[in-house]
Amino acid sequence: MPRDFEITDAQHGAAFGVRIVTPADEVAIAGIHPDGSLEIHLTEPLAEGRANAQLVAVLAEALEVPPARVAIVAGDGLNKIVSVEGVSATWIDGWLAGWR
Repeated sequence: MPRDFEITDAQHGAAFGVRIVTPADEVAIAGIHPDGSLEIHLTEPLAEGRANAQLVAVLAEALEVPPARVAIVAGDGLNKIVSVEGVSATWIDGWLAGWR
């Protein structure tokens, strides 16, 4: 059953849902998944945290923040909750609007 993701204010930033697709032929932000999360295609496998590391790097570059400000705070497998330090839920919502 799909789960609706909402952007939330966190103690030091904002958190939002991400759905990864891996392995993919190329790294790409594919847009908003039907459950409201951001869909991102990754070339690295889930094994040994390689997809997680690539996800953090991709989001940091796309959001134009240092990788240290991006953290996966929950989730296993393909569904993640990502926190971005130093930004508001409103800021993230505005950034996500470009992918809708």
